[in-house]
Parts: sequence; structure tokens; C-alpha cells
Amino acid sequence: MRVFAMLLIATLAVSSFSAMLAQDDLCPVGLPERPALSRHIEQADILNGSLSFDEALDHGEELFTVLFNVCDGQGRPATTGGVTAREPDEMAFSRVSAPDSNSCFSCHNQPRAGGGAEFVGNVFLLAQHADPVLETTSMMSSNHRNPLGMFGAGPIEMLAREMTTDLQALRKSALAEAREQDSLATVTLVTKGINFGELTMAPDGAQDSSGIEGVDHDLIIKPFHQSGTKVSLRQFSANAMNQHHGMQAEERFDLNPDILDPDFDQDGVTRELTIGDITAVTLFQAALATPGRVLPDDPERRADAVRGEEIFDRIGCASCHVPALTLESRFFSDPNPFNPANTMTDMSQTVSFDMTLDGPQPRLERSGEGAIVRAFTDLKRHSLCDPADQPDAIRFFCNESLRDSRPDVAGRHGSEFFLTRKLWDVGSSAPYGHRGDLTTVSEAILMHGGEGRASRDAFNELIFADQRAVVEFLLSLQVLPEADS
Repeated sequence: MRVFAMLLIATLAVSSFSAMLAQDDLCPVGLPERPALSRHIEQADILNGSLSFDEALDHGEELFTVLFNVCDGQGRPATTGGVTAREPDEMAFSRVSAPDSNSCFSCHNQPRAGGGAEFVGNVFLLAQHADPVLETTSMMSSNHRNPLGMFGAGPIEMLAREMTTDLQALRKSALAEAREQDSLATVTLVTKGINFGELTMAPDGAQDSSGIEGVDHDLIIKPFHQSGTKVSLRQFSANAMNQHHGMQAEERFDLNPDILDPDFDQDGVTRELTIGDITAVTLFQAALATPGRVLPDDPERRADAVRGEEIFDRIGCASCHVPALTLESRFFSDPNPFNPANTMTDMSQTVSFDMTLDGPQPRLERSGEGAIVRAFTDLKRHSLCDPADQPDAIRFFCNESLRDSRPDVAGRHGSEFFLTRKLWDVGSSAPYGHRGDLTTVSEAILMHGGEGRASRDAFNELIFADQRAVVEFLLSLQVLPEADS
């Protein structure tokens, strides 16, 4: 049995589960019940090899699919989902400001655990900060979001990490040049063939970010959430566990120097999710199978799907939905060094696995020491929203909440900027759009404005048969059936 690439193989697997921490038979809040989660695991058991890779994935899958109850620590009566304290609230669940579900699987279930959801699984963002909780779905209060599928998430995180490393190295070189020449130095921010604009550095370290495009001014690619706000699967998981389930990760609460409270949410349960637990659920998502291509059996439709790929490229869609990007390393590792302060960044606790050899099949395609990621994205944020005063303006992909005034990469209003959607699972991820209110691929194409308007117009001008071919091609990009390891 394969184990983590960076761990010793000598530890006997038969001892692995003896190292796990069994949940107390008694419910911490006094009910005659047991926690739904069968056990917790410690980070040390992963690091020292007491747990095999497959056992850690099994635990991660349990964390992803289990229906948490109050004995596990479900609920956050004295906190908001934004990690701030509030007066204990009597509302155990709120569809808008959450907790709004009992498990990750509730909203990530199509075509199986780890996928996306139909419209009924939508979540509300921004409202988790509300105190008291909100009872309205008003667009002025929250952003309505359709959950994205997580298949292939490990390669996506590693692409973002390598691109971030490149961008920050370019900034460092510009600063060195500015100091050497004692004058302003400008560098073009290109990584893996994707252009993120330009950056100018002054000798004193001042940064002119006005020319940056598609990424925050910190030059950290954030590949998760539809608007590209989360750095890593670990950050995404710890945040979601708290917001949606009221399950608090010890690294975000107990060990956070700004909090240091083992029961910050005042629900009577401590150590709701250990560092090892968050590592396991991170690895489970990172190892989810890689999406691929399923061509139709019907010869005519099959020919259309092949022809549609060429048309997709010809009309400019591939300029943002880049068919393939190359990883220099084929290994996934956690934690991510670019994690924010409230997510573990201790690189002495790194665990790693080979995305081309480990985990469920089908796996990532190896290329030399690295791998090819056929995700159809540039991991860049774009505006798909036409200016309101433009004739025949398309405003569909504008963010529905006027409350979100977070500036985007160039200081403009950030509400209309979305990360280029990964298309490698588009045939398995209906409905479409950030609200999940578009039922077909062609509707999603026709709603592109802004930076996507030219390609949208080119699609609209195609003859009907060519439009059908593009759609047939896109629908062939799917989450593949489970394969035997």
C-alpha cells in the first residue's frame, strides 16, 4: 500500500487505527446520543506514518459526508460565520446566514461526493458575517452562489501555487532592478503563458499596482470560490466547516493567537476539528479524480464534439478557458505556504502525495517530473459584465450584491469579477452561472459580456450546426466514472 511520498514506509499499517482518538461515548452537551463522526485523528499520526494514505483519505471522506450533530460540535450559537463573537442566538439553522447544512456532501454531491449541486444546494455568502443572523435573501444582504465541483482540485491548487511563486519572483526581480538602477522598474507579470498585466517597483519598495490584472495586489492566485478569494483547499475547508456547519477547526480558533479559546462558539464542545482532521479532508478533496473526456457513441455527435473543440478555439474561448497548463511538480502538498494567518502554514508539518500515482482513478496525466492539467482555465479573474450604458449591454454576470465593495486587482469595483470557470467537468456540472440559474451550456455562453463579449458574439454569429458542435464538445468534458485503483 502506498503511503505519503514524504513519510517513512517502515511504520506498520496494522497499528494505524490504534493511534486514532475515539470519540467519547457520551455526548459533550449531555444528550443520550453519540457524535456522528466516528473518530478524530491527530496530525502527528499522519506525519509519522501511523496512518496510511488510504486511511487518511477514508477519514477525509467521512468528514466530507458525515451529518454532523450537536454532539460533534455542530452549531455556533455565540459566533458568526465570519469568526466574530455575538450574543448566543436561538436560531440553530439559517438558510441565509447559516449554519445552513449538516454535511459538505449536502452541497457537493453531483455526480457523486465531491461534485457540485443543483440550484437547491445554493449557499449565501457575505451574510455569514451578520449579527444577528439574517432572515432575508435580499441581494443587498448576500450573494447567492451555486457550489462548484471539487474534482481535480488538488492540481488546481498546485497550479495556483506555482503561478503565485512565479509572480512574486517577478516582483522581487523588479525591486532588485529598481534598487540597482535607483529608478522605477516595470515588469510584465506572465506565468505559464498567462498575462496578469504589469507591476512597477520603486527603489524604496513602493509598489504601483495599477497595471495588475486578474489577481489581487499581493500577487497570490486564489483558485477557490467563484470570485477567487480562497488560497487553498485547507483554507476553503476550515472556513466552510465553520460557516456552513458550525464546526470549528482548532487551528482557526483554539490555536489562533487572536482567539485562543477552545470553545469560542460556546456550544459546549471543544476540539471539534483537529489539525489532523482538516488535513484529512483537505487530502480527500485534493485526491478526487481528475475530470476527462467522454465522446458520444453516436458517430454524428462524436464528430461534432471533435469539430466543436476546433471552433471553441477559433472563436476565442480558449484565450481565457486555456485548454491545458503544465505543472512543474506532480506532487500535491499541504499546508500551502501562502495560506492566511488563520490557516495552518507550518511547513515542518508538510504531507505530500503524487497526483499521478496516488488516490482515486482517473488521475492526473504525468509529463516528465510534472503533469498536465487540462482544466480549461487561466486561474485569472475577469469581468463578464458590460458597462451599463453600452447598447445591448449584458449585465447577467454582474454580482447581485451591491454591498460587496471589495476592490478587484486594479482598484475597480470588484463585484463583477469572477475566476475563469474550469470547464473540464462542465458536462457533469449543470446548472451554470454563479447562481446556478442557467440550465444549459449555450445560455451560459450567451450571457458572457465584458471581457468575454467578443467570443460570445462570435458564437452567436455561428451557424446553428457549429453552435451545436461547440456545445457537444463542452458536454463531452466530464467527471469520469469511478475506476478501480
